[in-house]
Amino acid sequence: MAISTTSQTTGTTHSVGQKIRGYIALTKPRVMELLLVSTVPVMFLAAGGLPNLWLVLATVIGGAMSAASAASFNMYLDRDIDVHMKRTVNRPLVTGEVSPRGALVFSWTLAVISTIWLYLTTNWLTAALSVTAIFFYVVIYTMILKRRTEQNIIWGGIAGCFPVLIGWTAVTGSLAWPPFVLFVLIFLWTPPHYWPLSMKYKDDYDDVDVPMLGVTRGASQVGLQIILYAWATVACSLLLVPVAHMGLVYTVSALVFGGWFIYESHRLYNRAVHGGEARPMRVFHASITYLTLLFVSVAIDPLLPF
Repeated sequence: MAISTTSQTTGTTHSVGQKIRGYIALTKPRVMELLLVSTVPVMFLAAGGLPNLWLVLATVIGGAMSAASAASFNMYLDRDIDVHMKRTVNRPLVTGEVSPRGALVFSWTLAVISTIWLYLTTNWLTAALSVTAIFFYVVIYTMILKRRTEQNIIWGGIAGCFPVLIGWTAVTGSLAWPPFVLFVLIFLWTPPHYWPLSMKYKDDYDDVDVPMLGVTRGASQVGLQIILYAWATVACSLLLVPVAHMGLVYTVSALVFGGWFIYESHRLYNRAVHGGEARPMRVFHASITYLTLLFVSVAIDPLLPF
């Protein structure tokens, strides 16, 4: 279908409060929270205990601005399809709470400030990784992959893997194997996290010609892919035990929470195969809870003697 390049506006005047809420919405606060959940625990792991609290705060501030910049760029570039999707019809560029020019200036401002901030408060490597993450999400995923291939989430999801590297380098100033294991873990986790959402909003994506896997494949095929990636994610999580010398808390958490994530994935597949209601959002929410609890255990483990 042909998609308009202009955003829908209501023709109404928006209050200052509405505009502020609009700019906040541009940052995708929920996504930002998830990215920070994977940043801070890695700083504990890198420090082998409690890291410098000022450094944690500085990294969180810089990481939040970086993630907000990427999210805002994404909304600016996707405003032509957001107006046609039920899931995104209330986004600020669609409602007119924020103008396209305002969103673009906001995006660039956050990108520049976050880079300078991380360079001054952490180190050049952390700042460079932040810039790379923004570039990957905005250019590689949003501009190149999203509307061209069903593999969009697999490779575009790499942008969400950078926070673990950012957290590690902020503490150590260098890279090592543990953050790369966690990088791969998030890479493998992203498809089974997002594909259920593409199943839920299949019609939305189909209407705007975005080839998410939930659109191009049947529910049972998507369910099988989710199972395979869920198993791979849990297997990767266990690699951290020998690589980072993780203790009992992390090991048990990886097994228990990972087992639950796999169970929910199989449940979705079985429902799809037998013609029942797949209920993909159960896996979507389970994936978020799984990753959060796993990274909480990453933070706790170095603090304990076992």
